[in-house]
Amino acid sequence: MVNIAFTGGGTGGHIYPGLAVAAELKRLLVGCRLFWIGSSAGMDRNLVEEAGLEFFGIPAGKLRRYFSFRTFPDFFKVAAGFFAARKILKREKASLLFSKGGFVSVPPCAAAASLGVPVFTHESDFSPGLATRINSRFAARTGGKIFTAYDDTKRYLPQFVHEHVMVTGNPVREEFRSASAQRALAFLGLNADARILLVLGGSQGAREINDLVRAALPVLTKHYTVIHQYGSAREWDIPASERYRPYPYIRDEIPDVLSASEMVLSRSGAGTVWECAVLGKPMLLIPLCGTGTRGDQAENARFFEKAGAARVLMGANPESLIKAVTVLAEDKNVRSAMSAAALRAGNMDGAATIARIIAAAPAVKRGEKNGFCGS
Repeated sequence: MVNIAFTGGGTGGHIYPGLAVAAELKRLLVGCRLFWIGSSAGMDRNLVEEAGLEFFGIPAGKLRRYFSFRTFPDFFKVAAGFFAARKILKREKASLLFSKGGFVSVPPCAAAASLGVPVFTHESDFSPGLATRINSRFAARTGGKIFTAYDDTKRYLPQFVHEHVMVTGNPVREEFRSASAQRALAFLGLNADARILLVLGGSQGAREINDLVRAALPVLTKHYTVIHQYGSAREWDIPASERYRPYPYIRDEIPDVLSASEMVLSRSGAGTVWECAVLGKPMLLIPLCGTGTRGDQAENARFFEKAGAARVLMGANPESLIKAVTVLAEDKNVRSAMSAAALRAGNMDGAATIARIIAAAPAVKRGEKNGFCGS
């Protein structure tokens, strides 16, 4: 039996793409065993186990490029995570490790490299985060691959890893490619002729977007039925109406709801923009900016704006949002052009491509014969 380990976590953006790759591998390698190494605290375990994968928790310490009083205890968590991951990989006889990033992924990648287990890693954003920059070295050292969503990501990585870089796009779950607008209309209780503006702020919501929707709502609902995911951790005081449907969080139905939407207003996290692109949705993007981010959302947004699939509202206010929505709502030709551009930008099937490459890796072929690659 082939045993393939996955790692990554901290947010759904590090987990869902990995699960998309896992689903493709299950189809390609019938009978293979997949398991996940993630943080022993947080959301990782629930998401992974609900997808049908075994989960092994390890201590996880955050990697920081600045001083914090938490740096010292986190150093010991990272070290403990390395030894825990090494024990798991050796005991479970992993043939290969696929990393989807996040700070929890670094100890397993380091542990895999120490065992001679090939490391394959994927970066969703335009510029790589610290975890990917570290993990790319383990991938190069073990003869693995560094998958990227964008061509230009390569230039942010060390020269010696470039031969291991491959552009695949972002892995998107099959549920988005097979989404049904009809199911969404039934879920929402809307007629087939409803024009939907989908507002997404992530599972925790986005205060900036919520405040903009609050101020602009009377105008937005003149053009659209607004479906607003405002965040499960927040209270919301605007009641539902015929033209406004607030939800704390839309989970299983989100692929269908996205499919039924005419336009999407959201942040520009890597997962969201690629899911919109796969379904050909025009996007109004308000990137997360400021001291709490490294600028990855702004880079993602600019890529899709340059491709013609999105309009970026930096420093948005209610007036600029109203203007942008009104212009697009009243111009079907522009929306059609944006939709076509989105489909072109998101036409790579990242999950299937990555899964095919992993399935053909020499370590996996040896694993089919011997059941274990490593020491």
